[in-house]
Amino acid sequence: MQNKQLSEWIWATLRQAAWAPLCIVGIYAIGLTFHLYDRYPWLDIPTHFLGGMAITYFYRTAIWNSHTLLGPTPNLMQILFAFTATGTTTVFWEFYENFIDHFFGFRTVRGLGETIMDLAMGLSGALVLTLFYRKK
Repeated sequence: MQNKQLSEWIWATLRQAAWAPLCIVGIYAIGLTFHLYDRYPWLDIPTHFLGGMAITYFYRTAIWNSHTLLGPTPNLMQILFAFTATGTTTVFWEFYENFIDHFFGFRTVRGLGETIMDLAMGLSGALVLTLFYRKK
């Protein structure tokens, strides 16, 4: 794998798909800034669902773009990798939420049940995108 091919893969993926998770992070930041999750706790559910969709889209695009580097990847492997990578990302996001609560005094985590619901919503979003995603 040459450095030029690697950088082209990274830039192509960022150009095509980084907007999706960045939009969700922006929505999340606005919600925290204006305490929307305190006023409307139900907003957390669609945020995590859409986050699961956005990050799965990003991973699927990255996998698709990697074909020029690694050769074709079977569709089932693309789906499994993107889904499991999204699951890992949702776990790390929950670590992040606990971290900012502990060190910065936010109140994003409201117990184990809420954390489990967040994980379930992220994976549900990943599943929905996986079922409807078709790369040309």
